[in-house]
Amino acid sequence: MNTLPYYLGFDTSNYTTSVALYESGEGTIRHSRQLLPVEPGQLGLRQSDALFHHVRRLPGVMEEVLGGQAPIGAVCASEKPRNLPDSYMPCFLAGAAAAKGIALALGAPYYGTAHQDGHLAAALYSAGRLDLMDRPFLGFHISGGTMEVVRVVPGKTDVFAIRVLGHTLDLSAGQLIDRVGARLGLSFPAGPQLEALAAAGTTTDKRVIPLRDGCCNLSGMENVMDRLLEAGTPPADAARLLLNTLADLLWRMTRAALEQVDRLPVVYSGGVLCNGLIRARLGQGDWESVFAAPEFSSDNAAGVAVLGYYTDRLRRREG
Repeated sequence: MNTLPYYLGFDTSNYTTSVALYESGEGTIRHSRQLLPVEPGQLGLRQSDALFHHVRRLPGVMEEVLGGQAPIGAVCASEKPRNLPDSYMPCFLAGAAAAKGIALALGAPYYGTAHQDGHLAAALYSAGRLDLMDRPFLGFHISGGTMEVVRVVPGKTDVFAIRVLGHTLDLSAGQLIDRVGARLGLSFPAGPQLEALAAAGTTTDKRVIPLRDGCCNLSGMENVMDRLLEAGTPPADAARLLLNTLADLLWRMTRAALEQVDRLPVVYSGGVLCNGLIRARLGQGDWESVFAAPEFSSDNAAGVAVLGYYTDRLRRREG
C-alpha cells in the first residue's frame, strides 16, 4: 500500500470551485472552495461561463489548500455528475484537467470519480461513518441538479456501485427551492435565505406529492406555490409550507426505498439537506440516519479527496 499520506481532490461543479486535501493517517481534511458568481435575478450559469469562472478561481483555491509541502499519494477529481456512461457536464473538465496535470507532475496516480459519489463520501467523512465506505447503505443526493435515492454497495472497480431506487421526474428539490426563492426576491442559491424566512412561518400545512415506484414530480408544486403567493400567502408561511412539503416527501421516499432493500443505514447528502427543518423531520425516522455536516452538505471536494484514498487502496489490492 502507498505510504504517502495525502490525497488531493478536485470538484468543479456548476456553482462551486473546490479543492481538498485528505490526510489518511490522522483522518483530517483541509479544503477551500469559492462560489461562482450568479447575476441577481438569474437561476444559474451557462456551462461556458461556469467553466471560465472555474479556470480563474482554481489557482487561488489550490494555493489555500497546498500552501505547504504535502506528500501526495494520489489525485482524484469529479469528472461527471453521476457514475453513468452518458453523464456529462463541461464544468467538470476544469477540475479534471488541473488534477491530471498535477498528478503527471508529481508522478502520482490520477483517479476520476463522479460528483454524486463525492457527496456521499463527504457525508460519511463528516458524520464520522467512514466504516460505511466498505458496507452497503441507502444514499440520498438532494441538490440543485440531482434528486435521487440510491442503493450503494462496495464496487469491484469503483469504490461505490450504485443502483437508483427513486428520483424526480422533472425538477429537483434544489431547483424548486431556487425558483420559489426567486419569486420571493431571494438571491441565488436561495436555500439558506428560504430557511431563515420559513423560521418565521407558523403554518403546519403541507402538500402531499404523489410517489409512484419511488419517483415523483415537483413541477406541480411550483404551480401550487405560484398560486399561493398570488393569493397573498405571507412569504414566511409560503416558505414554511414548501419546506414542510419537501420534508414529508423525502420521509416517504426513504420509507419507499427501505421497502425495496434490506434494512440499511440511510445517508443524506447534498445542498438541500443543509436545511435544518428537513433534517429534523428525517431524523425522526425509525431507521439509522446519517447526515453530512452542514458545511459538507453543499458542493465540496472533501469527499472526492477521500475517494482518492479509497480508490487507491482498491486499485492496489487489485494489482
